Amino acid sequence: MIILFNPKATRPKNRRFPLSVLALAAMLEGREDYVIVDGNVDPDPAATILSLIKQAPVELLAVTVMPGPQMVSAIEPCKQIRLRYPKIPIVWGGYFPSVYTEATLNAPYVDFAVRGQGEDTLLELLEVVRAQRTPDSVRGLSFKDGNGAHHHNPERLMKSPDAFPQYPYDRLPTEKYIRPSFFGKRTAVHQASLGCPFRCSFCAIGPAFGSRQKMESTARTEAALRHLKSRYDVDAIQFYDMNFFLREDQALDLCERIAPLGLRWWCEARIDIVGGYSDKTLEAIRRAGCVMIFFGAESGSDWVLKEMNKELTTSQTLELAARIKQFGIIPEFSFVIGNPKDPERDTEECLAFVRKIKRINPESEIIIYHYTPVPQREHMYGDVEGQVEFPTTPEEWATPRWLNFTLRIDPATPWLRSSTKKLIDDFELVVESRWPTVQDIRLPAWGRHLLQALSSWRYAVRFYSVPVELQWAQQFIELRKPKVESL
Repeated sequence: MIILFNPKATRPKNRRFPLSVLALAAMLEGREDYVIVDGNVDPDPAATILSLIKQAPVELLAVTVMPGPQMVSAIEPCKQIRLRYPKIPIVWGGYFPSVYTEATLNAPYVDFAVRGQGEDTLLELLEVVRAQRTPDSVRGLSFKDGNGAHHHNPERLMKSPDAFPQYPYDRLPTEKYIRPSFFGKRTAVHQASLGCPFRCSFCAIGPAFGSRQKMESTARTEAALRHLKSRYDVDAIQFYDMNFFLREDQALDLCERIAPLGLRWWCEARIDIVGGYSDKTLEAIRRAGCVMIFFGAESGSDWVLKEMNKELTTSQTLELAARIKQFGIIPEFSFVIGNPKDPERDTEECLAFVRKIKRINPESEIIIYHYTPVPQREHMYGDVEGQVEFPTTPEEWATPRWLNFTLRIDPATPWLRSSTKKLIDDFELVVESRWPTVQDIRLPAWGRHLLQALSSWRYAVRFYSVPVELQWAQQFIELRKPKVESL
């Protein structure tokens, strides 16, 4: 038996289908005996895994691991399994082992690390476990030899989702994953592509998957959504693609295919790509049910965007903010603030730029992140090599200092002064109180009005310091945080 383990990553109300383990399950369906254990559903996944091991021989424990809370949740169950059953091989896959491979292998309870796309790697790893091939023959695999030395095999080229089977949703208690959201009463998730062809120097996608993006065919996407609607009565979709739109002809074809399904949906896209689409295509996107698009604006300064290798200008962001309003699609703009070379100037210009966006399109949603470096294959954004020494074990990553770094709550980087960080945080609090996200379906009308009343004067006069009344109000009003809930 193979156990696919999805450690807890979020609260029950934010729970969605664990697409990473479903992708692996699809490869095993009909050919292997396997079980999915999801820590987002199971209150004690370690006990469940131990119980399964007692019932039948386990050949492999495969764990999907994102940086942050999910990585923390993965540690203890893996420790327990290694202590009780030291001969069961444990493999970690996902973003954390793809980016922090050495730290992953430094854990005594991890034998293998899968980098990048893992479907084919898993099948070949099973052959390794069964002594049918050697570990050094598996692309995308890192491993430890008998002496504890680390070995990293060549990268595995990505395949299109079309090369793999559809997800076996029925292997999960599906009703626990289809949840109400701003987009619909029965919201599910789907991912129509993997990777990203752009090389933004602050982003982890490049180090994890390289500089390619593989998209599934529009017919396959349509079939997947049609199945979710007909089989599970889904009425809304959140697409987890890094870039949902690339080619305009493909976008138009997809939207014409899925419009009859009557789904409302959210996705991520690039400003320059969507901004270059014709009115016909944008109207088709709206008619197909698109309600909101997340855009990485990242900065209000062209000099910073150039350093980020973003291949974008601030004028393109402003143009899109104005134009997309005509089609009734809400833009969600994210910003990465804290350029290491001049964080004070970067912060000042970014905050002014956010205000400019709000003047052009008040419905724009704003998400602000502190810049936290990620190891890059070339140079990290801001030329910060040597200024940040990353942890060398999962346990160190799980400490409060590095968990706050991962969540971009408090990066504690040497170039960001506490006063600058405080300004960013205070501005963010004022903006999110002045315009509480429309995605917050739990926020009562009185709470929304109270926050807006308390913050309006601050925003108007640009006084963001010491927002104690907003901090007090949020102790009584559970405000949804799209930034935190998306991690």
